[in-house]
Amino acid sequence: MKAVATKANPTSIDEEPSLYARHKKIYPRIAFGFFSRLKALSGVILLGMYYLFPWFQWDNRQAVLFDLPGRQFHVFGLTFWPQDFIYLAFLLIIAGMSLFFFTTLAGRLWCGFACPQTIWTDSFLWLERLAEGNRSQQIKLDQAPFTLRKFRIKTTKHLLWLTFALWTGFTFVGYFTPIRELGQSVISLSLGGWETFWLLFYSFATYGNAGWLREQICTYMCPYARFQSAMFDKETLIIAYDENRGEPRGARKRKIDPKAQGLGDCINCTMCVQVCPVGIDIRNGLQYQCISCSACIDACDEIMDKMNYPRGLVRYTTENSLKGIPTQVLRPRIFVYGGILLALFIGLIYAISNRVLIQVDVIRDRNSLFRETATGLIENVYTLNMMNMDNKPHRYEIIVSGIAGLQLAKYQPVVINAGTVEDISVSLLANRANLIKPSMEVTFQLVATDDPQLTVTEPARFLGPVTH
Repeated sequence: MKAVATKANPTSIDEEPSLYARHKKIYPRIAFGFFSRLKALSGVILLGMYYLFPWFQWDNRQAVLFDLPGRQFHVFGLTFWPQDFIYLAFLLIIAGMSLFFFTTLAGRLWCGFACPQTIWTDSFLWLERLAEGNRSQQIKLDQAPFTLRKFRIKTTKHLLWLTFALWTGFTFVGYFTPIRELGQSVISLSLGGWETFWLLFYSFATYGNAGWLREQICTYMCPYARFQSAMFDKETLIIAYDENRGEPRGARKRKIDPKAQGLGDCINCTMCVQVCPVGIDIRNGLQYQCISCSACIDACDEIMDKMNYPRGLVRYTTENSLKGIPTQVLRPRIFVYGGILLALFIGLIYAISNRVLIQVDVIRDRNSLFRETATGLIENVYTLNMMNMDNKPHRYEIIVSGIAGLQLAKYQPVVINAGTVEDISVSLLANRANLIKPSMEVTFQLVATDDPQLTVTEPARFLGPVTH
């Protein structure tokens, strides 16, 4: 027999509970204060870097350009090649260690102040306010019946969103295709297939993630929200509500002493909830949805100022501090993470600044092991695959060593243009009397004549008959 829903049991046993709560649109109020200004500054800087870097020029080329067909990655004055993949690995390790360091120190700083999802969502919220008005006006508009005015406002908002998203997608593709050429292709409607795909894909991803999904990305899709607790401890700085000071909460007049009425400092204005971009109530304790944007701190401090109460009812603090236990923010764990991060960063800078901008691969001719010339010398033939990874051409000389009296024949100094690869064939000649083994190691050394510090060596094997 099927269970029937009653007053005592409103959910029958045949009903399956929903895994996700029904989404309710969040209308975050604008917060004003120190952290809000800091977050806005962070957004302006990061978005400015993203949108402006492709337009900068450096040595008659785009300053930041990832030229995949040419296998060159230009970052201002530096040019990287696929052979420099190790530096990308370094960067990823540094990024991961930075996440550990800053999360252990002060929680989800990355999420609140630098995450692309947060930065672009704030931009879309700003455009939404520009079209629909403030929080109360947006709520009133959404609750109003559909009219021509509502249609006009909503259309304006989505046109602003789509324009901004398309410019974002255009800029993204501009990091891989010279952005000025890309702009001309867009104007002349001559975009290639892949360029069109990535422009539209990144545009609609931005439009969907920042315009529609917003906080759902942080709550349901971002894995960081789930494993952040593994990096927290009782000394981690978190945004928290001081329950001992704020409770019991309740409304009151400004000039009345709350203690006389048995109240705490929280006036239950819900401003901390109204400014939260993920819609949580910080007074319920630390929650995984919190992205540490600090909007609730600014909102609460503003109310405390109006009530002539001390600031800090909602603040950056630690779990131990809330319990009255002495706090030690700079603890061994922080120094360990910081030391590793600093060492990795210094190592990366050192490696990049000392990297060799010439590469050579020596390939021995396998068609014949060796041959004897008319003068009685033993000859080995090699192909030198030389790559100039510098941003200017160089003239290279080749110096060989490893066997007494070793000579270099069939060779002229070669000029290799910037970012090009040259293959040249050279011959080594050795006296039979100097060959003490059938296979001996020789060394090729390339030296730039205009910059002797630009040099590289590569070993090879010289084969010949044994005479001893």
